Amino acid sequence: MLKLFKKLSFKDVIYIFICFLLIFFQVWLDLKLPDYMSEITRLVQTSGSDITDILTQGFYMLLCAIGSLLSAVVVGYFASLVGSSFSRSLRKEIFDAVEDFGMEQIKKFSTSSLITRTSNDVTQVEMLLSMGLQLLIKAPIMAIWAICKIIGKNIQWSILTGIGVVILLGTVSIIMVIVLPRFKKVQKLIDKINSLTRENLTGIRVIRAFNAEEYQTDRFEKANNELTDTQLFNQRCFATLNPIMYLVMHFLTLGIYFIGAILINEAGMVDKLNLFSNMVVFSSYAMQVIMSFLMLAMIFMIFPRAQVSASRISEVLDTKSTIVDGTKEEGLEGEKGTVEFKNVSFKYPDADAYLIKNISFKVSKGETIAFIGSTGSGKSTLINLVPRFYDVTDGEILIDGVNVKDYKLKALHNKLGYVSQKAFMFDGTVSDNVAYGDNGRKKISSQKIKEAIEVAQGTDFVTKMDKQYNAHIARGGTNISGGQKQRLAIARAIARDPEIYIFDDSFSALDYQTDATLRKELKKYTKDATILIVAQRIGTILNADKIVVLDRGECVGIGNHKQLMKNCDIYKEIALSQLSKEELENA
Repeated sequence: MLKLFKKLSFKDVIYIFICFLLIFFQVWLDLKLPDYMSEITRLVQTSGSDITDILTQGFYMLLCAIGSLLSAVVVGYFASLVGSSFSRSLRKEIFDAVEDFGMEQIKKFSTSSLITRTSNDVTQVEMLLSMGLQLLIKAPIMAIWAICKIIGKNIQWSILTGIGVVILLGTVSIIMVIVLPRFKKVQKLIDKINSLTRENLTGIRVIRAFNAEEYQTDRFEKANNELTDTQLFNQRCFATLNPIMYLVMHFLTLGIYFIGAILINEAGMVDKLNLFSNMVVFSSYAMQVIMSFLMLAMIFMIFPRAQVSASRISEVLDTKSTIVDGTKEEGLEGEKGTVEFKNVSFKYPDADAYLIKNISFKVSKGETIAFIGSTGSGKSTLINLVPRFYDVTDGEILIDGVNVKDYKLKALHNKLGYVSQKAFMFDGTVSDNVAYGDNGRKKISSQKIKEAIEVAQGTDFVTKMDKQYNAHIARGGTNISGGQKQRLAIARAIARDPEIYIFDDSFSALDYQTDATLRKELKKYTKDATILIVAQRIGTILNADKIVVLDRGECVGIGNHKQLMKNCDIYKEIALSQLSKEELENA
């Protein structure tokens, strides 16, 4: 928690200091009230007292109350300002940290968990900060000051007040011990609720197709009931605090007056008035002490959950990306568009076996290299090492003669036009998605957008959409087909005019005719660019300059189509499973 609060800005610290001064002033005013009340009690019981003196003391009490109220309003304003400002910067820091994560770190946290940490967990910390500035500062000041005021007044009343405080602290401690472990469970259950809700919304078509609405409802109901039961248990525990608090307060007041009655009864006539006055003052101060501990109890109710939330936030912020930014902006002079793998091997950090083993090849500017193999052979993993979604375990990858680890990530990605295996569309227009981001370059013109869509064979369906290039695309592209998403994703890469194109099985949702036409136009448009293609279809890679055949992470063949048909049995087997011998011979 303190680690997070160290992130408070200097401006916030100034506001907190102002809050501290105002709270100190507010407590002083609150504790002056019993003094004026004591004086009024004395004046009322003293014969010959002037009504003006009584009204003067009452006026002072009114001024104290108004001053305390105004201080509380200003403190509340500054506390809310500090809390909201801190939560805003904290959310931004979490977002920036997640943006910098490599795939290894991304997989450590679920999407629903990251959403909960950015929203609900930050809100819990903000609530503690906002209320803590008002209560956590005020409560101890008031408690210590009030105790100093009453100490030595009467030993019996002091002991009685001490017993009340001990009962309250004991009750709060027991509740904390019981409830704290369940607060950790609550945040995890909120993660689960978010996950189930997200899964239900994104998979609604499959759910309906399989009549699984009841099954999904039961899953959600189970998680929802578990969260509700846990929350109810926590609230019931805290609900016991209020009656105990008020019981202590009322019995303390009753006890003070009971003891006071006995003392007044036994005192002489001269001391009776003084004892009565002290009893009234002591009762007021004792209530202030109890109220102080009541405020602390309110903080204790919020603190455990905020502490859990702070730990979850720190877990994200303390996770450092293994993908370290390099220093170079450009490759070697005379090298452009070259990609070279030198004895590259890769395994996931938590795995024992290598997924990619000793892969070596080089592709020059203007060439197309394709990767093919059975499912799980490592094709996508291999190609994802180029943009550094993961770093190689052994060996090195060179782009333009420079190790990819030595590039600044922004400079490296500006060299690439990447189309992922699963095309993703962002909420916005067709043009927004094709010209996505600034990419560190000048703004992509509308003419360039149209040209990229035309090369990607998307003009036909885009021009038929309402508003055409300004037509709305839903998040994830749920309002267009899989093939349309792939074509827009390809257009997005084309619009960048990169040195190197990476297509990770990006033609799978296209029919054969569209696939062939797109590749033909793409070849013309990208004749000076290097192309890396992962494909399942033989037809997609027949004309590639080089084809790398992978089997269980190892390169079992490299060459063009004709060479591999003669020399690589695995390639030949894949080819004959998709096309006839005559079609392959005429390719």
